[in-house]
Amino acid sequence: MHKFGDVILGGIFEINFFSAFSEHFTSEPNDPICYGFDLVGFRQAQTMAFAVDEINRNSKLLPNISLGYSLYDSCGKLSISFRAALSMTSGRGEPFQLNQSCYRNPPVLGIVGDSSSTRTIAVSSMVSLYRVPMVSYFATCSCLSDRSRFPSFFRTIPSDAFQVRAMLQILRRFNWTWFGLLISDEDYGRHAARSFQADLAESGGGCLAYLEVLPWVNDVAELRRIVSIMKKSTSRVVIVFAHQSNMLNLMEEVVKQNVTGLQWMASEAWTAAKVLHTPSYMPFLAGTLGIAIRRGEITGLREFLLRIRPDNDTLSSQDNNNLVKLFWEHIFQCKFDSPGIEVGENERLCTGNEVLRNIETEFLDLSNLRPEYNVYKAVYALAHALQDMMQCVPGSGPFKGQSCASLQGLEPWQVKVNFSTEFGDQVSFDENGDALPIYDVMNWRWLPDGRTEVKNVGEVKELASKIVDLILDEDKIFWNFESKKPPRSLCSEICPPGTRMARKKGEPVCCFDCIPCSEGKVSNETDSTECTNCPKDFWSNLRKDHCVPKRMEFISYVEPLGISLTTASLFGALLCTIVLGIFTHHRTTPVVRANNSELSFLILLSLKLCFLCSLLFIGQPRLWTCQLRHAAFGISFVLCVSCILVKTMVVLAVFKASKPGGGSLKWFGAMQQRVTVVFLTLIQAAICTTWLVSSSPTPHDNTEYYNDRIVVECVVGSTVGFGVLLGYIGLLAILSFLLAFLARNLPDNFNEAKYVTFSMLVFCAVWTAFIPAYINSPGKYADAVEVFAILASSFGLLLALFGPKCYIILFKPEKNTKKALLGRGTPKS
Repeated sequence: MHKFGDVILGGIFEINFFSAFSEHFTSEPNDPICYGFDLVGFRQAQTMAFAVDEINRNSKLLPNISLGYSLYDSCGKLSISFRAALSMTSGRGEPFQLNQSCYRNPPVLGIVGDSSSTRTIAVSSMVSLYRVPMVSYFATCSCLSDRSRFPSFFRTIPSDAFQVRAMLQILRRFNWTWFGLLISDEDYGRHAARSFQADLAESGGGCLAYLEVLPWVNDVAELRRIVSIMKKSTSRVVIVFAHQSNMLNLMEEVVKQNVTGLQWMASEAWTAAKVLHTPSYMPFLAGTLGIAIRRGEITGLREFLLRIRPDNDTLSSQDNNNLVKLFWEHIFQCKFDSPGIEVGENERLCTGNEVLRNIETEFLDLSNLRPEYNVYKAVYALAHALQDMMQCVPGSGPFKGQSCASLQGLEPWQVKVNFSTEFGDQVSFDENGDALPIYDVMNWRWLPDGRTEVKNVGEVKELASKIVDLILDEDKIFWNFESKKPPRSLCSEICPPGTRMARKKGEPVCCFDCIPCSEGKVSNETDSTECTNCPKDFWSNLRKDHCVPKRMEFISYVEPLGISLTTASLFGALLCTIVLGIFTHHRTTPVVRANNSELSFLILLSLKLCFLCSLLFIGQPRLWTCQLRHAAFGISFVLCVSCILVKTMVVLAVFKASKPGGGSLKWFGAMQQRVTVVFLTLIQAAICTTWLVSSSPTPHDNTEYYNDRIVVECVVGSTVGFGVLLGYIGLLAILSFLLAFLARNLPDNFNEAKYVTFSMLVFCAVWTAFIPAYINSPGKYADAVEVFAILASSFGLLLALFGPKCYIILFKPEKNTKKALLGRGTPKS
């Protein structure tokens, strides 16, 4: 299609889907035959013709200059596109004149096209040699942004690099981290896959369950294999960077294998493909989310298209008329009566008077202009570049040295424009020749009446520093699932706080096991890669999602152990008080007066102190309790055992003195007994004082016994001092035991040596067992063992020494007489 003008713009469009070549050459080959008329491609070519016509009618843009065009059909073939580009850059085979210079301007100012990335890569590589700007409206391959390879390339459609980032942003929006990727077997698909994998690895936002290449031809075996992989995969999201022809072949196999429950994500190449909106495909494709070229409105385009007729005088060449005839035959399903072409019996003849307005066709549906809008912007970009060049003032130009370009033609770097369309969209190119990155987000809705509606549910654009801004109205999205909600597409479920991810061997990073954090470690975020240690005085809670202060462990008054020991201690002290009351009330009786009642009262007082000093071991240790507990316990027990020792010695002295010639009783008078008890007790007091002064016991937070709690204990300070304290008590107890053992055979009525022997035996047994138990008991249980030893030995002494006497006083008063004690008579009943 050609139109003459002062300046010619070239265009390459896919007006026919297929082409046929001769395979055997015995002479100069004929032109290829193109077939399979494409209404959309023809509408895109007509959009360029409309834009040129509109610019020519615009008195403010390129005044006094008329634009023309040369539009070529690529027929979907690289070779045909390449030949068209050569025709537009070097001429169409006109004879060369001897007086003609080889260095003349190309026939066209710039080229709009092509629709395929593969064809555009080849064509742009060639036209850059002629320094002809090429502005594509549909080639999205990110490789075309390489200015070293394609210095003259520009485009009004965003690069696949941005489309990939937009896709990843949508995936992150719905937390889809496990997805499959299908690509077409050409530059568009391969470069998209490369960009996708690179951006995915950089962002770490998910993993590919599979990556498959869709065959160009209908390879049934290969398609069956690919769909089987999709069916077996646990991924619920499928991303497809391919063309509608690839999708048609794929969907046939998807329908055969009945692969449902997938969320499809479409690239811009097939988002608006109405050929897929069939009743057989929609049960599978309904709910598809796709990236679409920015939609626009072109005022006056519909009226321009309606003026197309086979006999229209505005058509300036036979080529134009032939192309329109092909369009007419396709749209009205008829044939023109032309020489050499026979019309079949079932075919209708075209009259040329058919009314285009009366027919319902995709060609006139301008509600969703996307590639056409890009064509429109591409033509205006070249026109504005030419306008800026003509209005440039030398010395203030935008080029090197503030110069202006030559009016003889546009150089590639001269396409520096910045304008807005009537629809309100800004058009400009960055340093790589890419347009402002912005896409619409589309959703395929399957309506109850069986129709398919592709609805705009948001937009995605790139801000500064490659930040992708996604605006999505989720309430408008149709989800083709029973839940009517976005599907979950995860290789492994999210690891909750308190766990960490452990990657499965040989599988992608998105496939992992959730391992609970070990004791003392926490993770407070989902999908944590590691658990962190808690600070020194903190420990992990049960859920392992945050650290809590370690529990302070000691014998508390409110826990069962503390309550039991406290009760026993108070009961012992109360029992001592009761016994003391009984003895005080019966202090004049022989049983109480026998063998120095003063010592008996002193023993009861010391035992009461022993019971009460055990309370110092209960409750949180403080400095004063740590210092007092062992001193009070040591002195109280030494006082008690000293009294018992003196009583035993007195018993032996009494019976020794009763023998002829015995004079030992004079050494054990009341005063000597008191002095002995005080002296023996002062020795223990001196030991305790020396210990407290030299190395005093102090409270200590022990973290070695347990990891999850702190044992608050009293450190004895000096083990030697603690050992001497216990050793001195043990020495006195052993002496008492030996003396009582020697006096065991003395007369029973007066002698209490047997009770002393038994009490000392219990005392020694308890404290002998205490030592290993104390050493091997951790934390608060060491204090519990010591308290138990104190209480057990105290109860043993109390019951053994005072139990029989209380029994006689309370229940056998007849034995509480001097005669009974001396054994001189027993009262008769």
